[in-house]
Amino acid sequence: MRAQSATPRPVITLDNLTVSYRQHPALHHISGQFAHGSLTAVMGPNGSGKSTLLKRLVGLLPRMGGDSGALTLQPDPLRMAYLPQVSEIDRSFPMDVCDCVLLGYWGSLGAFGRVSPALMAEVFAALHSVGLQGFERRSLGTLSSGQLQRVMFARLLVQNADVILLDEPFNAVDSKTTANLLGLVQLWHQQQRTVIAVLHDEAQARQHFPQALLLARELVAWGPTGEVLTPANLQRARAMAEAWDETAERCEVDA
Repeated sequence: MRAQSATPRPVITLDNLTVSYRQHPALHHISGQFAHGSLTAVMGPNGSGKSTLLKRLVGLLPRMGGDSGALTLQPDPLRMAYLPQVSEIDRSFPMDVCDCVLLGYWGSLGAFGRVSPALMAEVFAALHSVGLQGFERRSLGTLSSGQLQRVMFARLLVQNADVILLDEPFNAVDSKTTANLLGLVQLWHQQQRTVIAVLHDEAQARQHFPQALLLARELVAWGPTGEVLTPANLQRARAMAEAWDETAERCEVDA
């Protein structure tokens, strides 16, 4: 008789988490867990708090006066890598492709660490993995949106993180590039890394992401993708987003 596999341990736990922006809640009382090795699509209408959630997880949003609840990382600190939206990347900064990927080592090297031949070999291998061999000295400003996104995925590769957060990673990217990058996401999943991605494409989420988190500033549903992205849940999320009052008073902490 085969033994049952153990339940995957949680690496990120949200306990009644409220995240505020300008004293108004952008996320309201969210509870749940991201399990080790899980692959989760974060879905929801525009303005539903998807990007806010990722920024809070990675520590880019400071705790505000209206915040409440708890965010627990296991272990803490947890090695995390974050890909922002393409629109948030400053392509005018004078940097070439190789130096951009090298920033993935910032956490271990700092500003004055020595870049060894072994690290450079890893950079070249990462660029080869995303189909950008020969682009090492190209300026970021000369790249297409798809090429830039490939560079950012190469940077994620060298970071070698336990948890990978992707904010709309396939926006403004052609179908061939999307397929290649989804291959990397599947590889990370096979390696038992925890991957959390903000998506807008429902079919993409259903096909490639076993877990889904549906937000409308509040939690609508969280679990297996087929059980989360039901017509009823999607309609509820749209109705909640349309009903949200932007001028409401800040959220008070529950007693």
